[in-house]
Amino acid sequence: MAKDDILYAVDGAIATVTINRPSRRNSMTSSMLPEMNAILRHAADDPKVRVLILTGNGSDFCPGADLAVTAEGDTTVRAPLTPEDFLVPVLLHEMPAVTIAAIRGGCAGAGLGWALGCDLRFAAPSARFNTAFLDVGVAGDMGGPWSLTKLLGGAKARELYFMPRKIEADEALRLGLVSRLFPDETIAADVRAIAERLAEAAPIALRTMKANFLDAERMSFRDFIATESRRHIDIFKTEDTREAFRAKVEKRKPNFQGR
Repeated sequence: MAKDDILYAVDGAIATVTINRPSRRNSMTSSMLPEMNAILRHAADDPKVRVLILTGNGSDFCPGADLAVTAEGDTTVRAPLTPEDFLVPVLLHEMPAVTIAAIRGGCAGAGLGWALGCDLRFAAPSARFNTAFLDVGVAGDMGGPWSLTKLLGGAKARELYFMPRKIEADEALRLGLVSRLFPDETIAADVRAIAERLAEAAPIALRTMKANFLDAERMSFRDFIATESRRHIDIFKTEDTREAFRAKVEKRKPNFQGR
């Protein structure tokens, strides 16, 4: 499912997508958009995948477009790009699996848009964030204004776009751009441990919880409560929920079957 620029691996219920251009700080080329799109659609359609980790190989996450390639005229993609190729953050945001961005080093421009599409973002102290689009004379892509407005509010999102600057990891944590900081040396293992904990949860409940959050973004409160309560009633009828209650009473680890 992946070329060398993007690696895809599944271990149990956890998929890992690795941006793999370390010699170019994992900067993005046009060909990586349809490639990532296809990988994420594959992951979304795989019922075994409960958690997906997005990260970069080496010292950076993704600082955005490869400026040298773009300046010369990016010919890495054979067919012209379409709006469908820019759905990567939407796929990360809406796929049934819980998505996690593990961020070291540069995370800017389109790379920031990909990270913002994830459900959770964890960073190392080396992480640096920037919208960066105005610095290279473009308005932006990958949904940052939508995602940042949801996360930080409209005024702060506008400030970061209209006045781009580097945001250090500790400020990103204070702003709520990321949830936690982990040491650079251990962030991969720390995020993996979080993913494993999520992957051990009741799979129907985990996917339903994500669906609830997606519906909460687009429904009125009354409509959301109606949808949430129907799902809650239905989950109580599943074998996994009964197993979870029994395991809690018996003080043991539950054995979920996904039904």
